[in-house]
Amino acid sequence: MVNRRVDEGLPTTQGGPSAQPLESGRFYSILHPTEGTATIFQMGDGTRVLRLTSFSTSNGPDVHVYMVAADDAKDVATVQQAGFIDLGVLKGNIGDQNYKLGSDLDLAKYRAVSIWCKRFSVNFGAAALRPTEASQNQ
Repeated sequence: MVNRRVDEGLPTTQGGPSAQPLESGRFYSILHPTEGTATIFQMGDGTRVLRLTSFSTSNGPDVHVYMVAADDAKDVATVQQAGFIDLGVLKGNIGDQNYKLGSDLDLAKYRAVSIWCKRFSVNFGAAALRPTEASQNQ
């Protein structure tokens, strides 16, 4: 498989306050080596973005980014039983990238990120999200 590299910057909003990190977690490998950090940012305009930084995983067919309704997404069964929201196809298997979160996504329920291969129903890697220090100090 050929690596697909991406290098997206954190989105900016016009005239508003800067992005604030709400939650983050480190990726760990499940079926394929996966590493990096997942961070949810509250943007100045009120929207939220999931940002993957220093990210890498295996490339593959039909790989998606899921927000999982569990405290962690440590295996296939957890993802399938807990439920998830598909944020779309992974933009690249290496590099920084952003995914918009719906305004109705409940961060108290969706506590994990999974890098998921839909074609084979396998969990490449996951990150459990926890509040960041910045969000706890507000």
